[in-house]
Amino acid sequence: MNTNYQQARLTRDPRFDGTFFIAVKTTKIFCRSICPANPPLEKNVEYFQLAQQAMTAGYRPCLRCRPDSAPQSYAWQGVNTTVQRAMRLLRQYRELSIEEIAEKLGITTRYFRKLFQQHLGLSPKQYQLFDKVLFAKQLLHQSDLPIEHIAHASGFASARRLQHNFKKVTGLTPQQIKQGTRNQNQLICLTLSFRPPFNWQHMQAFLALRAIQGVESVTENSYSRTFIIGLDKGWFRISPIPDKHYLQVEIRLTNIENLTTVLNNIERVFDLSADTASIQAQLIKSGIPKDNMLKGLRIPGVWDTFEAGCRAILGQQISVKAAINLLSLLTKELGETEGEKYYFPTAQAIINSDLSFLKIPNSRKQTLRLFAQHHIENTDSSLDDWLNIKGIGPWTIAYAKMRGLSSPDIWLNTDLIIKKQLEKFAVDAELASPWRSYLTFQLWSMT
Repeated sequence: MNTNYQQARLTRDPRFDGTFFIAVKTTKIFCRSICPANPPLEKNVEYFQLAQQAMTAGYRPCLRCRPDSAPQSYAWQGVNTTVQRAMRLLRQYRELSIEEIAEKLGITTRYFRKLFQQHLGLSPKQYQLFDKVLFAKQLLHQSDLPIEHIAHASGFASARRLQHNFKKVTGLTPQQIKQGTRNQNQLICLTLSFRPPFNWQHMQAFLALRAIQGVESVTENSYSRTFIIGLDKGWFRISPIPDKHYLQVEIRLTNIENLTTVLNNIERVFDLSADTASIQAQLIKSGIPKDNMLKGLRIPGVWDTFEAGCRAILGQQISVKAAINLLSLLTKELGETEGEKYYFPTAQAIINSDLSFLKIPNSRKQTLRLFAQHHIENTDSSLDDWLNIKGIGPWTIAYAKMRGLSSPDIWLNTDLIIKKQLEKFAVDAELASPWRSYLTFQLWSMT
């Protein structure tokens, strides 16, 4: 393993960015594999698969390559699934205590600590603290937000708590990191890294064909949309930067404490953690001809499972264009507006409407209302429970998992286009596991 890491760091191969970190014993600093600094001697190097592990060992993040900006990694797919989920929850809910995260996981705090120590070599509390510091560091470098706002966005109760922990972990104060930033404004501008290649053309074309009028806007070089989180509204725009391994994102938020949730969702919607090289190799093994392979394929996500469910219900047995026209009409009639911007309708708005403006069978309208009612009454239920709703079948649930949750291993073998493609290509879907969602998109792209 160290031999592979050594080769990757010496070549600064961007495909390994975020899959491991390089700690230099002589400087006590750790870096990304793409760090432009002169490479140290191998005898002075120590490797870690998580930035938090390097920090636990006493290393400080490099100010030049900034490990806080590295893309997330699939490196931990092999560890205990509870640990994987715990890592996601700790990152998603930085403001929650370890006890509250353990409750969400359905385990005791004692077992939580045991799992982390066994698999990661650090405690959940250490992981959470280092994750907060790394996120705060990213905001300090990239945004114009006041330090008080950055503290709340990264899960600290106050600027004072951020100051204390940041200095303790990095040896620097937030003010030292923030020196030279621009004047403050309401627009949060950040960059989100990924491992190349990234097929922006496929992502852009797929989302453009399915854009809901007023909610989403897609140009050749950007995607933007409105969103609602709880009672708070927001908007973001994301754009690729030519010849760079990151996307530029601009965000407007009414509540800065939602920033972590928004960024996590943007990373999911654009599948920025995908290891496209590994996925491509697996799809070729399943039978996809190399000449037909779509390089840099990502799963284009939907903002949440409720919107994904609405898209799937209204899209049953009709064309994509007809389905988007229905979704745009639903939004125009029931969504909240701000100027020319619309917000996707809430479940309550759909329940309160007779949906008479939709030219679809009454049974389909009833399914949509029942789905909205289920969403309100069962906020934490599994998507598999949707089968109890009349008019919703396995395909709708699978589609919502694939795009609303970005589940990587959904195989839509009952889809009409997929069936036709399987007649043309000798593909064994089982050989594509655990990346069958990508196989689905690959076959769709080959029509």
